[in-house]
Amino acid sequence: MNSDTLLVGPEPLTVEQVVRVARSHAQVALTDEALNRIETARGHVDALAADPKPAYGVSTGFGALAVRHIPPEDRATLQHSLIRSHAAGAGAHVESEVVRALMLLRLRTLASGHTGARPVTARTLTALLNAGIVPVVPEYGSLGCSGDLAPLAAVALALMGEGDVYDPSGAVVPAAEALAAAGIEPIALAEKEGLALTNGTDGMLGMLALAIADIARLLDVADLTAAMSVEASLGTDRVFAADLQALRPHPGQATSAANLLALLADSAIVASHRGPDCPRVQDAYSLRCAPQVHGAARDTLGHARTVADRELAAAIDNPVVLADGRVESNGNFHGAPIGYVLDFLAIPLADVACMAERRTDRLLDVARSHGLPPFLADDPGVDSGHMIAQYTQAGVVSELKRLAVPASVDSIPSSAMQEDHVSMGWSAARKLRRALDGLTTVLAVEYLTAARALDLRAPLTPAPATARAVALLRERVPGPGPDRHLAPEIAEAEDLVRSPALAELVHHTQEETR
Repeated sequence: MNSDTLLVGPEPLTVEQVVRVARSHAQVALTDEALNRIETARGHVDALAADPKPAYGVSTGFGALAVRHIPPEDRATLQHSLIRSHAAGAGAHVESEVVRALMLLRLRTLASGHTGARPVTARTLTALLNAGIVPVVPEYGSLGCSGDLAPLAAVALALMGEGDVYDPSGAVVPAAEALAAAGIEPIALAEKEGLALTNGTDGMLGMLALAIADIARLLDVADLTAAMSVEASLGTDRVFAADLQALRPHPGQATSAANLLALLADSAIVASHRGPDCPRVQDAYSLRCAPQVHGAARDTLGHARTVADRELAAAIDNPVVLADGRVESNGNFHGAPIGYVLDFLAIPLADVACMAERRTDRLLDVARSHGLPPFLADDPGVDSGHMIAQYTQAGVVSELKRLAVPASVDSIPSSAMQEDHVSMGWSAARKLRRALDGLTTVLAVEYLTAARALDLRAPLTPAPATARAVALLRERVPGPGPDRHLAPEIAEAEDLVRSPALAELVHHTQEETR
């Protein structure tokens, strides 16, 4: 075990730990306390299995079929049948990072000692993660209640040596083949383990954790691109002053305003129109109100992190094994708490993108750009400049507004009306991931356009911080000139927005101004 190994026990995980395992492939190991708790809980399940009295998930069928008592000789078949029948997903394969997050979170719930799974099952799931084997999980199949059943069943199927997986090279191969190559013995499930492996909200929670990390980065980038647009539009930085922001004491607003103020510090462009001869007294809302919108998004993100932290401390299963040995049915698998915040987050993403698109449009409109050429074109009429890049932004923003419609207000009954209200939290998570991609594109176009506009303000020079942002882009995309194939330049800007480079620039600028 190396120092980077994540120890998984009954203690809560953090968003950052989930991201490390999901994206950086950090190794994981079960703690001794986790193994002791797993062993103790298993003893309670074994006792119930020997009892002639029926116990849900141990000696009965599942869902609407829970009324049937299953004799001991059929119980192994029961568990395997559960997994095979529940691995009923369809559609495109879910991203590997999401599946790895899901696997880690299910492992952490096993480590809580509340599921009744055996130690060998938890160890095998650990081995799968560490070997870089990722089960193929189709996109559709979870209603966000009774857990993410079909996605988790696809993972459990791989533990049994069945179904398909991505091997460490990224090739899709039969699970039995990948497990054999990694020296991992497939497991034969025992009583209760089918439910222990599938009855959790791990998929939607994993996507929430990943989204929290991504949104935090994108909001820093949004502050940066807004600062560049304010500067290039000959806007003022006075409205971002701390004493003005303090009149409305939202913490996210204060953070974004401080970022904008720091990013615009020492700008020769801003200084050039600060005197009494400047006729404009107020900037447009998309410039002036950036801290209020970005800040509200930051505070929404803070609420989502609070919910995620609580969920990362939870043990989700049904039935659940309690410390005194009782095995009780419950409703903790309902995804409403996660589904609501996943839907909530889609709203500020759409609004931040909408504001960024409006700033971009101002830079391209000769009637509002204060001296910039139409569409920032080199030879307007012959060249179209960034005219159609704004069309792309507008198309994405329109899609983001559709994605902001909540999934969690829907419910379709299932399992013969036993499961008569579901959360649709998985669907909320899937659309949030698409929304994150959309915001990335919108900010990339604003970045590309504002950088070009700042170059066109020469010989006036931008602030040191925004100049660094332009320089990062110019390492990949040339400056103003005749029309070029624009799609690859947008892709390069998107890559920079996704990377940590721009968010780190914002953080470093704040540190330098303290």
